Amino acid sequence: MSAVVKMKPANDAPDNVVSIDSYLTRVRGGIDLFTMDERLAFLRRYGSHCMSFSTLQPGMHYFDVPGVGFMAFMQKWGSRLTLADPVCDPKDREVLLRELIKSDRNTTFVQISQDVADILHRRFQYYATQFGVEITLDLQDWNLKGKKRQILRTSVNHARKEGVVISEECSPDRCRQLTDEWLKTRRVRNREIGFLIRPMDMEYEGETRKFYAFLDGELIGFVFFDPVYHDNRITGYVPNISRFSTRFKPGIFYPIMVHAMEAFKQEGVQNLHLGLCPLVVDDRDMPGESVLQKRMNRLLYRYGNRIFSFKGLYFTKSRFGGTESKVFGGHREMLPVKPFLVMFKLSNFF
Repeated sequence: MSAVVKMKPANDAPDNVVSIDSYLTRVRGGIDLFTMDERLAFLRRYGSHCMSFSTLQPGMHYFDVPGVGFMAFMQKWGSRLTLADPVCDPKDREVLLRELIKSDRNTTFVQISQDVADILHRRFQYYATQFGVEITLDLQDWNLKGKKRQILRTSVNHARKEGVVISEECSPDRCRQLTDEWLKTRRVRNREIGFLIRPMDMEYEGETRKFYAFLDGELIGFVFFDPVYHDNRITGYVPNISRFSTRFKPGIFYPIMVHAMEAFKQEGVQNLHLGLCPLVVDDRDMPGESVLQKRMNRLLYRYGNRIFSFKGLYFTKSRFGGTESKVFGGHREMLPVKPFLVMFKLSNFF
């Protein structure tokens, strides 16, 4: 007997109940079928993954299933890598994944949730291996108290003492100048990270929020927050872009973050998603995981900090507290060497 799924279009079209099999015989997915307005309608209704907004970054393509939703991907060296969960009703994820896999059965899935990983393993015989963790804060219950947040309090107090001013207004030229200076200090010099972290410049910015820090009129740092949606409402934000001047030695990230969090809290926003901490994985190998790939993830976290500061990123984000949830990758091979290299190449790590 065919499974029954309730299809929910992103627009105001009436809901209808059809079988998966009969639906797929009538409607086929394809590449880049939606208009921007159609894509945004799905995003605002179902873009609840912390990277959903980042799927709008330049260079992305989309596997679209009319009436269901879409999944973003990039392609390089003959490998297709998706980013984030499917943007659709959770009940329709299997439909969208089935169509996508039919078009390319070797698709690799990057930064997906436990629920999507379970579908890939149970229904499509994928390995579903932990790739890192994400940290989420309940803003309505968050404060600066606690031993772990001492570093936040110290940074905020120092910034206030020095006369740092935080605003949501700044010229793009000043942002670009600071970015150029900041890139020269990074391990990956003169290249902005992409794919896993969306670039600073986006064709569509929508409800992105931008907070800037100034000292004596000089821009010393900024953080851009992308919206997270559910049912046409903003339920949270995720800080996806951050840049800082080396001239403010105590660091300005924490004061900007705390200022923005207090603003979001007053506005009634529920969550702040701190995003991915890559390669932070637990010590246990779970059913469905590739033991080899998980071992590789542990080794890269331990020894790969010359490429990217994996440990430093996790330390910085963990100071806020919050709830950690596992992030997964879905892959066909036990050790997906080529997709892994493609992911790092797309992200501009080399």
